[in-house]
Amino acid sequence: MRLTIPMAKVLSVFLSDVEAARYGVDLMEHSGLGSGTIYPILQKLQAAGWVSSSWEEGDPAALGRPVRRYYLLTPDGAEQARHKLAELHRSTMTAPSTARVVRPA
Repeated sequence: MRLTIPMAKVLSVFLSDVEAARYGVDLMEHSGLGSGTIYPILQKLQAAGWVSSSWEEGDPAALGRPVRRYYLLTPDGAEQARHKLAELHRSTMTAPSTARVVRPA
């Protein structure tokens, strides 16, 4: 799976507490991303088996809001996310420059 910066943000939120189930608005608030970005990422992660989802149980009238769909990082997803984020970190670290500066004469 190709890791994008928005996907890295979502995975970082999940990895901040791998036991916590997250819902869309929660992910938006913690990642700074909008719904048009979050939900396609969640679909990709779910299709890859990195995230599972389930609907909240309860009566919307009793809850005072619509039921939420919760997403949870799978054990394999957590492992893959850590690996991919480490790769991203390594690839974005700046290496010492070996380029020579050529000054006009």
